[in-house]
Amino acid sequence: MTTRVLRSPRMKRNVTILLQAVVVLIGILVMALMLWEPHIEGRNAHATPFQIYFNDPFLVYAYIASIPFFAILVQVFKILGYAGQHKVFSPAGAKAVRIVKYCAVAMIGFVVLGEAFIMLNTSDDRAGGVFIGALIFVGWIGIAAIAARFEKKLHKRL
Repeated sequence: MTTRVLRSPRMKRNVTILLQAVVVLIGILVMALMLWEPHIEGRNAHATPFQIYFNDPFLVYAYIASIPFFAILVQVFKILGYAGQHKVFSPAGAKAVRIVKYCAVAMIGFVVLGEAFIMLNTSDDRAGGVFIGALIFVGWIGIAAIAARFEKKLHKRL
């Protein structure tokens, strides 16, 4: 009986809307964290906003590197919209998945460059930054691989 309820078009549409809302919420939370976190960082605790945002090249790099992440969120939102309309297996759906794959590869590149930046600078806390970067690197490789696999399946169905 429950499988019949889950297969109803209205239920699928509600789940799609819920997932789209989650994607938007993730975007808002990440943006808020990116704007809030530099103010509470130890070395920036008593700095002015100008000092925080314009004297830290790594922070500027992190903001530039976040562009592909937000592009992925936009494309996932679109893919969920296509799923709600039963148009995932369309050229537009394939294009959105391809963009996700390219953005994930760009994120891998940004993480590698960020790791190089951390390793080349003198810091007391390299190990923590390298470990977090390695975790993020593995996550983006997984996302890129899943997107590439899904893109192949979409091309087979088109």
